[in-house]
Amino acid sequence: MEQTSDIARSAGNRAVVVGAGLGGLASAMRLGAKGWHVTVVDRIDSPGGRGSAITKDGHRFDLGPTIITVPQVFEALWEACGHDFHKDVDLRPLDPFYEIRWPDGSVFAARQKTEDMLTEIRRLSPSDEKGYLRFLKDAHRRYVVGFEGMVAKPMHRAWETIKVLPEFALLRADRSILSLARARVKDERLRMALSFHPLFIGGDPANVTSMYALVSHLEKEYGVHYAVGGVAAMARAMEKIVRGQGGQIRYNTTADEITFNGNKADGLKLVTGEVIPADIVVSNADAGHTYSQLMRNRPKKRWTKKKLNRTRWSMGLFVWYFGTKGTRDKWKDVGHHTILSGPRYEGLLNDIFIKGHLADDMSLYVHRPSVNDPTAAPEGDDTFYALSPVPHIGHADNVDWSEMAETYKAKVLKTLEDRMLPGLSEHITTSEVFTPETFRERYLSPHGCGFSIEPRILQSAWFRPHNVSEEAEGLYLVGAGTHPGAGLPGVVSSAEVLAKLVPDVPRAPELKVAAE
Repeated sequence: MEQTSDIARSAGNRAVVVGAGLGGLASAMRLGAKGWHVTVVDRIDSPGGRGSAITKDGHRFDLGPTIITVPQVFEALWEACGHDFHKDVDLRPLDPFYEIRWPDGSVFAARQKTEDMLTEIRRLSPSDEKGYLRFLKDAHRRYVVGFEGMVAKPMHRAWETIKVLPEFALLRADRSILSLARARVKDERLRMALSFHPLFIGGDPANVTSMYALVSHLEKEYGVHYAVGGVAAMARAMEKIVRGQGGQIRYNTTADEITFNGNKADGLKLVTGEVIPADIVVSNADAGHTYSQLMRNRPKKRWTKKKLNRTRWSMGLFVWYFGTKGTRDKWKDVGHHTILSGPRYEGLLNDIFIKGHLADDMSLYVHRPSVNDPTAAPEGDDTFYALSPVPHIGHADNVDWSEMAETYKAKVLKTLEDRMLPGLSEHITTSEVFTPETFRERYLSPHGCGFSIEPRILQSAWFRPHNVSEEAEGLYLVGAGTHPGAGLPGVVSSAEVLAKLVPDVPRAPELKVAAE
């Protein structure tokens, strides 16, 4: 591996990145490509953050995101570093993307081609065909404004948000994505199918902006993909590029506090007491953790304790990872991604996001990678996870997950056996459970949230923590809690924004040679 020279390291190009999640790794790649000498620290033992994986009894459990959309975001990242994304990552398109199942037995398969989607619409609710086509036009208009116009652009100046307000007004961005779906289709099942996507990034469909209809356009235009080996394999490919650029990645290393010289960030103190000096600090830790803990001894102008307490946070997640024996040819109707919608949609959203009530009913997202990826499980076996959105820690119910985890897992098991995987309990060989408490302990996520700050309209763009910190010089933020937000394209795009904000590496002074 090529080593960065001592002269280059002392020339003002030292960067330290807190967190080896996808946002942190993408940032390290971008900075490395610009000539910065990067050190990444992460408290867990592998790359990927919430996109990492654990292996248990031969089953690889992908801990977090499983769906990859907008592959050009990743292609551009690799290209900026002089690499070919598709040589490093085996990306497979999926069709159908996922299947939604309702308690009445009806099923909806999300597909890429419009005609295939119309076939699904006609089967469920023929009278909603025209409304669906109008929704697609809505989605495209919001994509142009919200994705092409804002996602990879710095939004730390108020003007960048103010200037799009007229377009937001025309698009009725004040209306929720669920309200938009209600205005376009009458069937309650289709309203759910067209509006649930913000849940993948921690947003309440009943309250987040209708701009998130753009996700339907992204799926239609660019498809939905899966990386063989899971997102963790993609993270390892990113790690390899960072190391190849001369960067260092230190695992099992916990950041304690960002250090400052006056108002400028100048390094990172670890819990061991070691200080890593740096010319810039990039935090891929949750924005709430960055300001409440990593800057706990400094006064803040904007992101004070009081403001963080007023912030609306995303929901928590209960995730049950389990392996099954001899089931590869069983449950043949169950594909890679399935959404089991509960008996309530709006009521359950209200319980999770507003009341903070852990309801008896649930909706589940079920991931079965072993149908497409033989590396996920031993031959003939299956690997699954079932994810249930739940209130985050600190909501009204004050759930004690140390006591509730087994009870809730039993409810998840019953739901799966009754609705999708009959006889499941007879085949389970290994399992692991993550609760909001796990997210708080493993990822230092405020309130054990799954996706940091909820992406409501007044918590988006300029209103989110900025990519270039407003609290100190030389401090930058990336990842789910800053602009543009959660989700794989979002956190990787935050690194693209970072690359536009960080100055070029200062040149080392030229050595003058005396004439002989």
